[in-house]
Amino acid sequence: MTRVRFISADGNQVSEVEGASGDRLLDLAQANGQPLEGTCEGQMACSTCHVIVDAADFARLPPASEPEEDMLDLAAGATRYSRLACQIFLSDDLDELTVRIPPEARNMQG
Repeated sequence: MTRVRFISADGNQVSEVEGASGDRLLDLAQANGQPLEGTCEGQMACSTCHVIVDAADFARLPPASEPEEDMLDLAAGATRYSRLACQIFLSDDLDELTVRIPPEARNMQG
């Protein structure tokens, strides 16, 4: 199990949930009521599931693919620790993960 900590955009709310190996971060976030739209349903055609991964956890994730990097270039408020939640799958190697919800989202589907 992986403990996932979601931090609100303003930093005032923290929500913790547990996910199993293979769970997709976007699905876990939506089930927890986090404001990640995921308009394209995980097809990497929008950036509405953009999250900012805690710097300490970022290096423990597999690197982003080139298509994910391209989509992140279009994400509102992207940082060097940005990822798409639809592309993060929990694993047995990841015991905890902290992500911040960005203050805004931009839907690239139009």
